[in-house]
This record gives sequence, structure tokens and C-alpha cells, in this order.
Amino acid sequence: MNVLIVFAHPELCSFNGALKVRAVDVLRRAGHDVVVSDLYRLGWKAAVDADDFPGVWTDPDYLDVTAEQERVQAAHETPPDVLAEQEKVARCDLMILQFPLWWSGMPAILKGWIDRTMARGFAYGEGRAYDTGPLKGRRALICTTTGTPSGLYGPHGTDADLDRALWPIHHGILDCLGFDVLPPFVARTPAEVSPKQREQYLTEYAERLLDVPR
Repeated sequence: MNVLIVFAHPELCSFNGALKVRAVDVLRRAGHDVVVSDLYRLGWKAAVDADDFPGVWTDPDYLDVTAEQERVQAAHETPPDVLAEQEKVARCDLMILQFPLWWSGMPAILKGWIDRTMARGFAYGEGRAYDTGPLKGRRALICTTTGTPSGLYGPHGTDADLDRALWPIHHGILDCLGFDVLPPFVARTPAEVSPKQREQYLTEYAERLLDVPR
């Protein structure tokens, strides 16, 4: 199985970093091919802007982002950094998004990776979404950490239900692109639990990954 881990945390020694390291180790030991896109170390450009669209725009006086994404895809003018990530996505059988939950969502750098990599003409298009999405047949898994206790993410918690927080990513992005979305793995408040509990999180995550069908 080809696995792509998209890692979005500025600190390699964070618990997100530990989860990423454990995933790479356990998956490679199981015989899988693992590629990591470490967005902070890549210096990933998160903002979609005019520099992403060389050549003559469809409307020279107006930047229509989705139209230009389709144009550069068709003309084979996709920026090299975006093309490299698209090739990783196209090869993968399983994509793991590894990130801390910030403000009930993903870090901006990861959202920018999605905005630029999952471009119209590559990851979706007219009549190409959900069951007919171009990435159909691939699986996707969110692995995330929270900074607030589990009770605050309960159905009646202050921070609302965690499933609701992840719904825009699960449904609005991954489902829409055709991925089979696996249940998320969530490590709650790793900075505040005991070393034993952190190791338990790592063990449980490894077991989850080994249970993913090939």
C-alpha cells in the first residue's frame, strides 16, 4: 500500500511529530511504502495567488481561480511544487492528514495545501465529485490532537462535538473528492496527560493503522 502522510505542525518534537514518526515506522515495518509531505519543512506556500497561474489567463482582466486551475492543468503548466504534491496524492492508496486541531480546524498551512493541491481539473470538476470524484478508491484518515479536555468536545460541551468540528474536512473536502473517509484518530490533550497515556495513544494509533485494509 502506498501511504501519503501530510504533516502540518511547526514543531518536530511535538506529539503530532511523535504520531507521524510512529506511523512511518509501523507502516514501513508492515511493508508499506510511505511518503511524508512535511509542510513546514517544505516551506509550503499556503496562499493561492496569481503566481500559481503562468501564461495568459482565461480572462486577462480577472483572476478566476477555478478556471485558471483547470487551464494550467490542461496546459501542463501547474507550478512544480503543486505538481509534486498532486503526484503524491495520485500514487497513494491511503492519505493521512496529521495536524493539531486549532480553532476547531486545521492549521492554515494545511488548508493552503488543500487549496492549491486539490485543484479543479485534478481533484474535482464538473460532474466529478463525491461518488464520481477523481480520487475515488483512495482512503483518507485524519490524525489530530486537541488542546482541550475531551469533555469540552462532547455533544453538549463548550467546544461542541468533535465530529461536528471535523465535518467540514470529512465531508466538505475528503468526501467531496471521492475519498473513502476512515474514522479519525484523536489524541486528546497530549501535553497534559502522563507519559504512560501518551505511549498508549501511540500504541493505539499503530494498531489502527495496521487494521486499515490493504
